[in-house]
Amino acid sequence: MPSKFSIKITNVSKLFHRQNQYTIKELLPAFLRGKQTRKSFWALNKINIKIAQGESFGIVGLNGSGKSTLLKMIAGVSEQTEGSIEVNGRIAPLIELGAGFHPELTGRENIFLNGIILGLKRKEIKERFDKIVEFSELDKFIDQPVKHYSSGMYLRLAYSVAIHTDPDILLIDEILAVGDEAFQKKCLNKVRDLQKQGVSIVIVSHDQKIIRDFTTRVLLLEKGEQIFVGPTKQALEKYSRSIESGVK
Repeated sequence: MPSKFSIKITNVSKLFHRQNQYTIKELLPAFLRGKQTRKSFWALNKINIKIAQGESFGIVGLNGSGKSTLLKMIAGVSEQTEGSIEVNGRIAPLIELGAGFHPELTGRENIFLNGIILGLKRKEIKERFDKIVEFSELDKFIDQPVKHYSSGMYLRLAYSVAIHTDPDILLIDEILAVGDEAFQKKCLNKVRDLQKQGVSIVIVSHDQKIIRDFTTRVLLLEKGEQIFVGPTKQALEKYSRSIESGVK
């Protein structure tokens, strides 16, 4: 493996606090009686991985294992409680697509808004604009407010903006199934093109075929713990056993 890395995660842990009472009516009596009003738990505990430049890396685990939490910390959306995360290069996070969109603005205006949020300059967005619209297949609707878009149209536009930012690192969280089958195939082909260009790919998915087809190494998480890091085939075998054993 090359010595240069795109992502280095060292002893990373994430502590969450869950409220036991959800209304003022429940909270006040509990507080006055000295009862515990919240519960803390480690969503991730001492994760250590190093992803090489140009590597395609998968993250798998059952629901609640901490996969999306880890991806959000890599993206900078969330901050770890302990440890460090080093990232080399521009990230395109395909996480919570369209979170930066404004419903009252048109698709055209949101391309510029989202592009700037993702780190592009206005000139760069102008240069990529036609390709973004062409890929999204929304040219007839690009000057309509996105509040009138269907959820599929909304996601297609957000996906198209993200993958045209010329990223060094692409983070993907269960969103390869965007739009109809033809558009999904186009998305997967685009990911393959980015791989060939040397972009580092990190994929979180329950779809073992996607992980098998697109990654060479995989991190298996279980209840926030790092169970295994290694070749995709071995990781998926261990993951399948976790599913069969009913670990939750």
